[in-house]
Parts: sequence; structure tokens; C-alpha cells
Amino acid sequence: MLNPNLVLENDKILLRPITEQDFPVLMSLATDPSLWTYFTYDLSVPEEFVEWAKPAFAGSRLQFLVWDKHHNQAVGSTAFGNFSERDERIEIGWTWLGRKFHGTGINQAMKLLMLDYCFETLKLKRVEIKTDVLNMPARKALLKLGAVEEGILRSHTLLTHGRRRDTIYYSVLDSEWDRIRIE
Repeated sequence: MLNPNLVLENDKILLRPITEQDFPVLMSLATDPSLWTYFTYDLSVPEEFVEWAKPAFAGSRLQFLVWDKHHNQAVGSTAFGNFSERDERIEIGWTWLGRKFHGTGINQAMKLLMLDYCFETLKLKRVEIKTDVLNMPARKALLKLGAVEEGILRSHTLLTHGRRRDTIYYSVLDSEWDRIRIE
């Protein structure tokens, strides 16, 4: 079981569980509808934002607020979910950043921080990450991180505006972690 009060931190970012008090600042980062092309909810719509957040408060996923220490402000959100203690695996996902924080290195920094926790603290064997097969920026970032492309699940997930996405899976295994964290 994951600690619902988990806080992760490095020199660039701080990840802490979201609260309902965070909604106004996160919603202000989510107003650009083009951010949600590859996402399961259109977070620029307040009702969809609330629906997206519900699993975090129900305990089925550990959703974090991402705090950028350099800018001293919230910049988006990411999460741990689909944790299987028996199988020693977890998923990193439900990740988004406000538009002006794309390409700043925050995504890589938070993924490395989360991977470090998964492999060094939880001693997991596998971390999964998935995205829309059409989301080339995310796919390139995952390959740059060192994740391995595994395969595509066709018509896997309903996205905003009724489109069904083909979901591409990536993973990092514990045997790969030493190489990734050094690069």
C-alpha cells in the first residue's frame, strides 16, 4: 500500500498529494483546451476536472501536485496508480503540466524522482507508463528517459471529444534503473 501522505522532493521539484484547496491553481493551469487532446478528460472544463480528480480522493490513485522550486509555483500534476504489491509493479501517469512549463525539464525531473522512489524505496520490479500512440512529444520524452516501448493496445481508452485512443505502453525494469539514473 502506498503512503497517502507521500511527499517526494529533489532540487527542482516537490510532489505532494493534491487537495481540493489546490483545485483553483491547478484549474488556472488547465484552461488551454489543446492540452487535453491526448488526455482522458478535458480539464479546461471544471466538471471534468472534478471527475478527473475523484479517483485521487477515493484512494485508487496517488495524485500529486507538482511544485516547481525554481518558479516557486504549482505547474501541474502527476500520479502513481494501478499499484500491484503482489506483482511488484506500479504505473506512473495522469501527468500534465501547464503549457508554459512544457519543455522545461520538469517532466523528466519528476519521472526520475518517482522512478527513484519506486526502485530504491519500494523495491519494485517494474514501472509502467502509457500514452496515446499519437502523442509523439510524450513518446519521445519516454524514450529519452530510457523507458522501453512495449506494445500498443488498440482502441484502448476513451479520450476527450469521443475519440478512442490506441494506447502505447512503456516500462522501466529494476534491472534497467542503474543505467537510467546515471545517464
